[in-house]
Amino acid sequence: MLRGTVEDASTGSDSDYSNSWIAWFLSSKGNEYFCEVEEDYILDRFNLTGLNTEVQNYSHALDLITDNLEDDFQDEMRGSLDIQARLLYGLIHARWIVTARGLQKMLEKYKKADFGRCPRVMCQSQPLLPVGLTDTAYEKSVKLYCGRCEDIYSPKSSRHGSIDGAYFGTSFPHLLFLVYPNLIPPKSGPVEIARPLGGANGGAGEDATAKRRLRAREDVMEPSTSEGVGEGVSTAAAALRADRYRPRIFGFQVNEIAKLQRWQEALRDRQVARLEGQERQQENT
Repeated sequence: MLRGTVEDASTGSDSDYSNSWIAWFLSSKGNEYFCEVEEDYILDRFNLTGLNTEVQNYSHALDLITDNLEDDFQDEMRGSLDIQARLLYGLIHARWIVTARGLQKMLEKYKKADFGRCPRVMCQSQPLLPVGLTDTAYEKSVKLYCGRCEDIYSPKSSRHGSIDGAYFGTSFPHLLFLVYPNLIPPKSGPVEIARPLGGANGGAGEDATAKRRLRAREDVMEPSTSEGVGEGVSTAAAALRADRYRPRIFGFQVNEIAKLQRWQEALRDRQVARLEGQERQQENT
């Protein structure tokens, strides 16, 4: 078992993980989003299928995570091995948090708002959930998903903003709400973390609710849209250029949200057509 210290890449200081690498990792600054993956899950090689092709020195990194690395392992290699161990633990973590026990652990953190709260005023400090924009490591950093306005935000802390999004995956927050539908936030009124099951209704069929969701998206995109118009881009072109987040579970778009987004996009297309018509009339006059 490894005994000693390793430089913490996030703090630049020496951190002792002589008792448990996972305990040291979770207690390091910037790793507050992570939950503890049960040792039984890590030791079951079936759960780690395919990770050996994504992580260099896979066997040694796994030994380090499970505290089985030999004491005489070369000191000069421990720094690079620690980076690979972080990567391996992060990828395991993404698989763990979509299991029943993993969802329960992340649910406890969500109820305590450990991931922060939505910065949008109308969301009334709705707790957020971490989400990745891709399941491939080293591509996108982690974002925070708000179940109320159904948009994503960057973490306030630079430490959290540097976490790889693949360590949480693209499906986690949406699967959590699928498993615990009573936690789906209301679209208006005060924030309630736990509500009766009968009160959990996304309200996708109500025009007023759908318009509030659309307005939420417009609030987020307003700065970039205004900038585009100021550069001489037409209002219709700026509206078409606006991007949006699409919740997915294992690659498939969530049904109710997909229906709502189709309605929103049809409404946007009608608005764009109206704006284009007005711009043509102004040009002719």
